[in-house]
Parts: sequence; C-alpha cells; structure tokens
Amino acid sequence: MLIDDNKIDNFFHQRVINNYNPEITIIIKESGEEALNYFNNATDLLPDVIFLDINMPGMDGWEFLQHYKNLNCVTKPCIVVIMANAIAVCKEAVASLPDHINYHVCEKPINKEYLEKILSSPHTS
Repeated sequence: MLIDDNKIDNFFHQRVINNYNPEITIIIKESGEEALNYFNNATDLLPDVIFLDINMPGMDGWEFLQHYKNLNCVTKPCIVVIMANAIAVCKEAVASLPDHINYHVCEKPINKEYLEKILSSPHTS
C-alpha cells in the first residue's frame, strides 16, 4: 500500500514496484483518512507492506500510525516503511511506536535496491 498525498510520488513508486514485480497488487491512498477507511472496510486484501509519507495535509503519517495500531483488522504481520526527508527525526520518533509493527525509515523516493531489501524481509509474505 502507498499512502502519500503526492500523485507524482505515488506514480513513481508504483512504477518502481511494478518493475520489480508486476504481479504485486498495489493499493494507493492519498491520505491517512483514506487509508484508515480502507482498513476499516477491508475484507481480505490487507497489505504486507505500507509505504507511508509522513508529511501530508490533514492527517499526517504519525497520526495515521496512532490510529493504525488500534485497528481490529490488522492481524497479520506488516512492515510499515516511513518515508520522509528528515530521517534522523523519524528514527527518534519510531522508537516510541508500538513493538508489534515492524517499522523502517527511508528517504523518498524508494529505489529498486531498497524495495528488494524490504520485500525480501522475513516479515513479508
């Protein structure tokens, strides 16, 4: 799942993911609110990986994570990749997030090498 208000970033990241493996299903949401609505109404297609932009208008990535950790539908392991420009600040903030979710912090844009590292993680299926 891509959660980012920037349509150009979503398009670029979708291309990187499709070039890596065209069979990966990509769910794109342009806000934290849209993503939460998706999870609240999800039936069977839950993501293995969430690429989350931190700096979004309205509900930012941090607020999304506070709601996400309390969702009843989130029962399977998922990797949350926090995308931001201020990596050091994000790494400090991640330390205070719940332990049951596997977090990574990276700079945008996502590249093929980083995608391979994340998707080959034992926490993804």
